[in-house]
Amino acid sequence: MSTTKKKPIHISVDKDLKEQAEMLFNDLGLNMTSAITVFLKQAVKEQAIPFEIRKINSETLQAIKDVEDGNLQGGFSSVKELMEDLNA
Repeated sequence: MSTTKKKPIHISVDKDLKEQAEMLFNDLGLNMTSAITVFLKQAVKEQAIPFEIRKINSETLQAIKDVEDGNLQGGFSSVKELMEDLNA
């Protein structure tokens, strides 16, 4: 039996997020405490967040918005034309 003292962590999250996470963790055979403990142990082991976090730049955000809005400019008729545009 471990003699490590445990300290509670209190967090607030969106109700739907909590319910979805609980369902996922249950399917994985974990409870919320176990899942968070796994996350914390992995973060300490790696000395980093154990998954990639990145910020999308404004050009990428605009491109995504353009695609979603159907604002696509005409395509290219050849690879040469595409390359000339990319190099411009």
